[in-house]
Amino acid sequence: MTLFRPCIDIHQGKVKQIVGGTLSDSDTPKTNFVSEKSPSYYANLYKKDGLKGGHVIMLGKGNVEAAKEALSAYPNGLQVGGGIHPDNAQEYLDAGASHVIVTSWVFDGAHLEMEKVEHLSKAVGKEHLVLDLSCRRTENGWNVATNRWQTVTDAVVNEALLQKLGAYCDEFLVHAADVEGLERGMDEDLIRFLAEKSPRSVTYAGGAKSIDDLVRCKEISCGRVDLTIGSSLDIFGGAGTRYEDCVAFNQEQVHEKQSL
Repeated sequence: MTLFRPCIDIHQGKVKQIVGGTLSDSDTPKTNFVSEKSPSYYANLYKKDGLKGGHVIMLGKGNVEAAKEALSAYPNGLQVGGGIHPDNAQEYLDAGASHVIVTSWVFDGAHLEMEKVEHLSKAVGKEHLVLDLSCRRTENGWNVATNRWQTVTDAVVNEALLQKLGAYCDEFLVHAADVEGLERGMDEDLIRFLAEKSPRSVTYAGGAKSIDDLVRCKEISCGRVDLTIGSSLDIFGGAGTRYEDCVAFNQEQVHEKQSL
């Protein structure tokens, strides 16, 4: 069943919503929202409303303390990503993360290293690993983008890649980097593709602008893909989506499943 998955994106120690394609080392990213509330505020909110499987993403350096604050507020309820590798993964699991989310570490520049994928999976346990296949559109369809979505790799997001990587992880997280943070609509082709080809649970993020997108994601994925909504949420300063409607949507999905 399709569910709303919440997020806590942390940049320079603060909860923010950033236009994905503008984040780099040298430039100041385009920011849609900067919260005055702490990461633990959002973690406690998600905990109260029974929203599991949300992702805490550390965007750059200096965010470890803020991320761990959120994880400790909602033990086993949140996933964490951003600079994760085998040497530090366990500390985040110990801090309360249900899963660690990894992209860049398993790449050598623009090339996917399967040996690293295998090593990482063994180190943290397949059941605790989410592989982030966030991507950009290319002539091949979509290619994984690493380094805060600035480096387009040679890894084409196709059925073969999903099947190969699915043997080593519990879930996939896929941001459509070209539409992330723009509130101009989802990449529906990507959602359909992931629903049809992924052997693992998938959370899609990018471009959702209203509660109607949750319904649409459920429809076009046949309930196989979860959706993250960020910049359009009222709790992140957005005007398009009410957080309480997303909570109600999840409750309805659970009720429907229990009624079957």
